[in-house]
This record gives sequence, structure tokens and C-alpha cells, in this order.
Amino acid sequence: MDTGSSVRVDSWVWAVRVAKTRSAATTACRAGHVQVNGERVKAAQPLHVGDEVRVRTSETERTLRVARLITKRVSAAVAAECFVDLTPPPPPREEVALRVVRDRGAGRPTKRDRRDIERLRGH
Repeated sequence: MDTGSSVRVDSWVWAVRVAKTRSAATTACRAGHVQVNGERVKAAQPLHVGDEVRVRTSETERTLRVARLITKRVSAAVAAECFVDLTPPPPPREEVALRVVRDRGAGRPTKRDRRDIERLRGH
């Protein structure tokens, strides 16, 4: 753990397990997917306690407030203590109509199969 007053952004993002590798964190910074206090930053930008870090990944966008500075990768339980998650909860998933998957080469559906499919789709 770091006792200094700042740490590199890419190192912290990797250490708190937001990015899988240090190079992935650096690449995210270069691509502009990491913001500190609302501004895009380079990988070597110093990070301080209280800063707000926004990281956009392929799945989601996370907003974190720095609670503790670390440079070494730690367990998930310890990493969770190093930030306050400000990410809003995801919107509720809308129920998507189930998609009927038939085996290839099964032929045309029978009348009974067709009725089951229509019932499943809500018709």
C-alpha cells in the first residue's frame, strides 16, 4: 500500500480490480475511457484521495470515489475498501420475449409446436 499522497491512475484502476491487467488500464486511459473529476486523463496522471474516477468498460461505466490509494493488486475484499462506488444501479431489465430455438434439421414445426410457440410469445 502506498503511503504517499498520490498514485498513477492506471496503477490504481488495475489495483482495485476495475481493469484485468495493468496494460489494459493504460490502454483505457490512452483511449479516453478513464476520467478523473470529469476530465480525460493520461495514464501517469496523479490520483489523490477524494478524486472521482469514471471508467468506461465494454459492459458498463463505473463511477468511483477514491477512499484509499494503493499500487499493488489486492484481494477483492480489500479492493472494495479502497473506493466508494457511485455508479447508479442499472435500469431494470425489460422482459424480452423468449426466442424459440429449434434443432437444425428438425423440419417444420407441427401444429402443436406452433401453438406452443405462440403461447410462449404471448399471442
